[in-house]
Amino acid sequence: MRNVFDYQIEYSGLQNRMAQMFDPKSGHTVMLAVDHGYFQGAPAGLINLRETVEPLLPYCDAVSPTIGGLKTSFNSNMRTPIILRATGGNSMRMPDELDDEIITVSVEEMLRVNAVGFTVSCYVGLDCQSQTIQSLTDLTDEAHKYGLVSIGITAVGADPVLTKFVKGEREDGGELTADDKKEAIKYLKHASRVLSENGADIIKTYYCDGFEEVVEACLAPIVIAGGTKRPTKEALEFTSNAIKAGAVGVDMGRNIFQNEHPVAMIQAVRAIVHDNKSPKEALEFYEEIKNKS
Repeated sequence: MRNVFDYQIEYSGLQNRMAQMFDPKSGHTVMLAVDHGYFQGAPAGLINLRETVEPLLPYCDAVSPTIGGLKTSFNSNMRTPIILRATGGNSMRMPDELDDEIITVSVEEMLRVNAVGFTVSCYVGLDCQSQTIQSLTDLTDEAHKYGLVSIGITAVGADPVLTKFVKGEREDGGELTADDKKEAIKYLKHASRVLSENGADIIKTYYCDGFEEVVEACLAPIVIAGGTKRPTKEALEFTSNAIKAGAVGVDMGRNIFQNEHPVAMIQAVRAIVHDNKSPKEALEFYEEIKNKS
């Protein structure tokens, strides 16, 4: 089982910030993504951001908000490392332009709010591929002067060919075919490698069958995105499969904060990521916590 400390990290400041995000025993991380409002508006589970986040902070190794979410809904005394969303400028109200992102937060602002790193969405294979990769390289070059961690996200926008990999189903609602699954591996291998070649310290991407190939092809450690909301059992299963395949953690949002019992869910995810529990054991743990609460 791979962990983040298997990778060579050149910058001492960067290494220190990376260590803040990863558990020293497991070498893995459970990151909580709550930045969805920058393009979705006010999705279910994040209407009251403060109310959602506060009970979950004790159980995540890092949290990823937007700059507005951070300043309005987080206590400045919290000790959880901050991974700041650094690109945006798009909206679900214009789905055809979902890949048209720009830099929205400066490195100076990241330092001002004491973030340890940032996320950038890169839309490999879509119309705005070039500008989004440029955003990654520009921010990474500047941020590395100060030892900030760069996380590149293999985003798929609204493209129906790519979003089926995230949803795990075809447009007609049917299951992915063998050819679909091969195409998913091919695309995620390519996109993850491109982002790592362009300097991202960590890659955030989606889980797929044959995920070992994606991990092997990538030059940087990988955390998996939770993607669309799924049943609890299914979400725990793909988390376990991803960790076994070599992911060093998760950066999960909707599958935690939109779960019927978010505090139980994040602890069940931790049981898999940090304690190597099976999906069955994690689900039993989830039910135990749920019933107590």
